[in-house]
Amino acid sequence: MYTSKKNVQILIALLKEYGITHFVLSPGTRNVPFVYSVENDPFFTCYSVVDERSAAFFAMGLAQELNRPVGISCTSATATANYLSAVTEAFYQKVPLLILTGDRDPYLLGQMEDQQIKQFGMYADVVKKQVNLPLVRNDEDFWYCERLVNEALLELEHRGKGPVHINIPIVSHEKSFSEPCLPTVKAIRRIGLSKNTELCRRKISELKSTKKILVVCGQRWNLNPEEEVYIEEFFSKYNCVIATDHMSNLNCSGNLKLFLAAETISADKLDELTPDILISFGGNFIANGFKAKFRSKKVKHWLVNEDGSIVDVFKNLTDIYECTSSEFFKFFVGNAGEDAKNDMGYYEQWKQQVSQLIFPEMPFSAYSVIKEFAGRVPDNSILHLSILNSIRICNYFDIPKNVKTYANLGAHGIDGSMSTFLGQSVVSDKLSFLVVGDLSFLYDMNSVRIKHIKSNVRILLVNNRGGSEFYINTGKKNSPNLDLHTAAKHDVRVQGWVESLGFKYLSAESEKEYLSQLDAFFVRESERPVVFEVFTDTQTDADAIHALYKANAKSGAELSVKNKLKEGIKDILGESGVKKIRKLMGGGKGGEKYADT
Repeated sequence: MYTSKKNVQILIALLKEYGITHFVLSPGTRNVPFVYSVENDPFFTCYSVVDERSAAFFAMGLAQELNRPVGISCTSATATANYLSAVTEAFYQKVPLLILTGDRDPYLLGQMEDQQIKQFGMYADVVKKQVNLPLVRNDEDFWYCERLVNEALLELEHRGKGPVHINIPIVSHEKSFSEPCLPTVKAIRRIGLSKNTELCRRKISELKSTKKILVVCGQRWNLNPEEEVYIEEFFSKYNCVIATDHMSNLNCSGNLKLFLAAETISADKLDELTPDILISFGGNFIANGFKAKFRSKKVKHWLVNEDGSIVDVFKNLTDIYECTSSEFFKFFVGNAGEDAKNDMGYYEQWKQQVSQLIFPEMPFSAYSVIKEFAGRVPDNSILHLSILNSIRICNYFDIPKNVKTYANLGAHGIDGSMSTFLGQSVVSDKLSFLVVGDLSFLYDMNSVRIKHIKSNVRILLVNNRGGSEFYINTGKKNSPNLDLHTAAKHDVRVQGWVESLGFKYLSAESEKEYLSQLDAFFVRESERPVVFEVFTDTQTDADAIHALYKANAKSGAELSVKNKLKEGIKDILGESGVKKIRKLMGGGKGGEKYADT
């Protein structure tokens, strides 16, 4: 029987998955849930050493002779301090010692709680990894605890061996051990292509037999032409589709900008399109609705991450490939065999879904401004998208494939996008475009006085006099004082500032004015950098985004119903019966379309 403490249950279950069997146990109260659970489980071999100092050195000797990780467990407070000497020795000898320290209620730290000291961070300088487990009260806590334990256990023998610390808060005394089974947990596997040869062969077979593979390419700015060749060959050999946005800077067969389609499709269509394997590589991508939908599904997530760290963006991570994306795709292409071929079924499903997206005409707004801009971005230029609406809207529309697109997606903050863009433009001879909102521009306005700015700079400033993002997410109805502090409503114009610094200034307050000035904005030859300030309305900008999502959500639901009806008719009449109806209703393409609907 096992403890009822969920964080301890998760830990023990994952210890089994990782094959860590030997533990040196010291007496105390706060580690009772762990001690009782493992000493009564024949999977584990346990040793009793009362003095924690000796216990830790004893465990280090076991680990050295076994050449495997060995764990130590103690209660809270000064008992944990007694481990420090041995942990230090293990760190410098690179011995995989797993330190498990029992702790008390984290909310009571520093509140004169009996036998409670600051334990987390105690070994910071002499461990490879330290994690502080949560109290597990819901599914989100469970996922977080499971992830932390995986991170810690993976690090014991990652790029050299060494000690790892897991601190385990226990709120109350354990009086009942009534759990007959441990929970089902997911061990995350770290794979090196040159080290795990047998496993990699099995992975190739798994990919070849999988019908639905979704490859998600995040931000890429350090481009590698050879990598694109491997990715395109991967697409030709495996049943996959490649999800991208402009910041992916990926131009090869098989890629679709499908995030909006995924965010607005009906629930049953999402079930149909949910991949069996999801492979992600590259940096961040801004599609929170897409991320959320696949977090709710049970998919296998393979992460390609050169440093081997856990980034569980879909909360379904199963495998980490510790290699570059070029190495990953080259390996799976080179070992696929002559019989490997994409049947294109999954790709065509997503392609059809993307083709059904609706982009309705909107009143003059950030949406219509950026839509027109995207359609006219010149070939072979640089484009920097500042934050939120600039990124979101531009990704709805196509731009030339050879436009290199940037955004500060690492932390995705409002500050510094213009400074970053200007640095990019200074070392490029290409026309360089920035799409930026008013708050982001004003935050970084000092950057336009940098003396190195060249005449290739074109800044499209969409000034809606506040933060439309807050109108989109919160709304004026829900927060009557939204403009005061959150949306930071203002009446600032930048004309005087940029003209005083030598910029050519253009402005527009209507669609007619905007369209009439675009030629001057896009002109290649200019003696001065250009700022084009376009004034829109905050509420209208937010309404346009809501209307776009509403139109596509409605369309998705209608298509879902229509498809269900079509399938129902086929079930009743059979394929031959459907063909007869089509023939009766016109026979040709028009008749077929009518019969289909």
